[in-house]
Amino acid sequence: MKPSMLAKLEQLANRFVELDELLMCEGATANMDSYRKLTRERAELAPLVELFHQYGAAQGDMAAAQEMAQDPEMKEFAQDEIEAAKARLAALELDLQKMLLPKDVNDERNIFLEIRAGTGGDESALFAGDLLRMYTRFAERNRWQVEVVSESSSDLGGYREVIVRIIGNGVYSKLKFESGGHRVQRVPATETQGRIHTSACTVAVMPEADEVEDVNINPADLRIDTYRASGAGGQHINKTDSAVRLTHLPTGIVVECQDDRSQHKNKAQALKVLAARIKDVQLREQQSKEAATRKSLIGSGDRSERIRTYNFPQGRLTDHRINLTLYKLDFIMDGDLIDLTNALAAEHQAELLAALGD
Repeated sequence: MKPSMLAKLEQLANRFVELDELLMCEGATANMDSYRKLTRERAELAPLVELFHQYGAAQGDMAAAQEMAQDPEMKEFAQDEIEAAKARLAALELDLQKMLLPKDVNDERNIFLEIRAGTGGDESALFAGDLLRMYTRFAERNRWQVEVVSESSSDLGGYREVIVRIIGNGVYSKLKFESGGHRVQRVPATETQGRIHTSACTVAVMPEADEVEDVNINPADLRIDTYRASGAGGQHINKTDSAVRLTHLPTGIVVECQDDRSQHKNKAQALKVLAARIKDVQLREQQSKEAATRKSLIGSGDRSERIRTYNFPQGRLTDHRINLTLYKLDFIMDGDLIDLTNALAAEHQAELLAALGD
């Protein structure tokens, strides 16, 4: 183990002991906010410190086995113990490295998921609907809640654009690598010659800001337009100017919301989406700066970057960023994304570990 890593772990172990002493002090609960903060910090450190203690015990086992190896009669047995201790130390060191990796502050946030039809006309719009169903089914498997924020339907039942809010524990952590271009290869229902067509959609996954104010939206930078909603929604929604369009003048970002009868609620929802989009731009700018020093194995998540191909005739999904191919497309389109999300997270973790070792 590197001296710097060992020093960091010892520092955290000492902090853990200090927290125990602070929590056991008389009057520790006098300030409940402070008490909760200390309790939360201790809970976060506990698994790491336990692992560090296991590492120390394994080091002790190694030293005992090496001492035993000095006895000719015990040498063979001791060698087996030494090899076992080495393997244990290597595994524990890797686990400790993973626990020391910087955490993404957005991992536990809810998200706004945007799906837009791209090249391919009606088939692209239908595929956008399929992607929405895939993510909705994945959300159901994770007991997350899905709310439609805005939608623009196509004539054949798909979506030219759809935005949903997904609410639940760790949503961003599981879906943050979905941003980018999604390509589909299949025979469209309208194709009479049985030819395979290729079309595409773009997906954007944006962590929800805690508050709109977090991204410092200046009211003077907004142009607010109201208009009459179109499409389904009943007589009331179509007879009043309840739909809202926000234009953020500095960035040119435009957000529309017309799903609620209340203009006030539509404006509030549109502001949330706008805040998430601005936050997303800031995140991608930050990631671009980090990627300037090392290439990201997961990709930049740029909207124009093709990240994945869904080949229906072969029942095959390929994620081009990590060269992963899965022959279970029917299950994936029904929301079984766990193999995919785990593989992407593992590759990202491996990249962070490699950077840690530089």
